[in-house]
Amino acid sequence: MKITSATFVMSNSQVALCPKDRLAEYAFIGRSNVGKSSLINMLTQRKSLAKTSGRPGKTQLINHFIINKKWFLVDLPGYGYARVSKKSKKTFQKFITSYFEEREQLVNAFVLIDIRHEPQKIDLEFMEWLGTHQIPFSIVFTKADKLKPIEIETNVTNYITQMTESIWEEAPKHFITSSSKGIGRDDLLNYIDEINRNIS
Repeated sequence: MKITSATFVMSNSQVALCPKDRLAEYAFIGRSNVGKSSLINMLTQRKSLAKTSGRPGKTQLINHFIINKKWFLVDLPGYGYARVSKKSKKTFQKFITSYFEEREQLVNAFVLIDIRHEPQKIDLEFMEWLGTHQIPFSIVFTKADKLKPIEIETNVTNYITQMTESIWEEAPKHFITSSSKGIGRDDLLNYIDEINRNIS
């Protein structure tokens, strides 16, 4: 897929106020500081489409971007904020949950995981929640440029093994990416394109 246009549409904290268009939506979500904004900018090849920050938890609203005037990329607040109040966490979690439970246009969620770390409980629990609610999702391992190929293979294998040995009969589709090196861009966009073709 070639991205010819990527335009910010709106930000809000209420699912009812999201775009009324019946276009397919692909949501991106992950823990704070997982590199979500950088990944979105890499995919769209727009340096500042999604705002990046050295402060984790910068994204605090549901952000819609329309891509090629055909589908929406949705940038969601992360989970596991390091520097926000408990009240703010509850607010974010409420509208994240509402988005996933109510948004009929959502066709796939991309859960971002920092490939450098051991499987984190909060990530596993969130993916379990998605599975329980029958929400299609894929895993996007980020920051692959920080590791050697053998380390990437080992970490991904360990992650998938842990998932399939716990509650998953089969691990979800996964992608390996690096925003700084452009790794995984074509794979992700082609996957989205394939889904769009199948639902059109």
